[in-house]
Amino acid sequence: MTVSTGEERDGVALTNLDQPIFEGAGATKRDLVDYLDAVRDRIIPVLRDRPLSVVRIMRGQDKFMQKNVPKYTPDWVNTVDMWAETSKRDVTYALCDSRRTLLWFANQRAVEYHPTLVRADDLAHTTHMVLDLDPPEGDDFGLVVRAAGLIRETLDAAGLAGAVKTSGAKGIHIFVPIEPAPMEDVAAATRAIAARAERLDPGLATTAFIRDDRHGKVFLDPTRVGGATVVCAYSPRLRPGCPVSYPLDWSDLGDVSPRDFTIHTAPALLGTADPWARHMPAPQKVPADLIAEGHTIPVPRVQAMHEGKRRARAKRQADGS
Repeated sequence: MTVSTGEERDGVALTNLDQPIFEGAGATKRDLVDYLDAVRDRIIPVLRDRPLSVVRIMRGQDKFMQKNVPKYTPDWVNTVDMWAETSKRDVTYALCDSRRTLLWFANQRAVEYHPTLVRADDLAHTTHMVLDLDPPEGDDFGLVVRAAGLIRETLDAAGLAGAVKTSGAKGIHIFVPIEPAPMEDVAAATRAIAARAERLDPGLATTAFIRDDRHGKVFLDPTRVGGATVVCAYSPRLRPGCPVSYPLDWSDLGDVSPRDFTIHTAPALLGTADPWARHMPAPQKVPADLIAEGHTIPVPRVQAMHEGKRRARAKRQADGS
């Protein structure tokens, strides 16, 4: 049975605020609500007008990603329909463009906020290139920082600039704002950036999509493109201690740990600042040579699927010989 606390903010009734968010969170639902409300002027601008998926966790249940808004969604939550190629149907996504909507999501135990890289009024064009850097087994953030340096060097050489943040987990996200461009071209250019960075230090970084092929290197993931989602700046993560995805200056990367930034510590560290907005460059034109090079590089997921099938066939043949 739902127990109401009798509290309300911006017309949103808040319930069960003193319950833990999840096991190992070290935080209550009240802490989650208070944090999101404290950073609302910074997180809403990066969510506004973008189809939103959230990761929720209910008491006694496993976490789940919610894309389609539930039937009980208030009519004041703005939505947009977007075609989902995987399920072959339209999905109705929320648009988190107000404090009221953000508080409603928080009360629904939505911990993580994953907007698309397209806007609701232009679903065909991408607004950012994103590189997602994942450490090898062992959670070595120092290696990820070094790999981020390769990406920055590659961007500099291409005449581009990006902003950097912790992923809120073990890695780093690099966002490169661009003049809206077709998804296929942005995907290609992102692959080219990753490939060029890998060539700078192939002993440190890899673009191998299959985990077993990475051999202890940092994975430069170029697949966060188009309709894909990426956890936004300032979003909490559903991980022990409730870390958040925190924007940083490039010069500070080597002096921090992702665990430094949680829903408990981030508001005081931020003060009144909005480092994500401050560090984000103006939109840039995607260089034609990056697009051309990228179109010669196989799409990682497709390449991995074919390689997986090839290896499975080879194994069956070996086992039958």
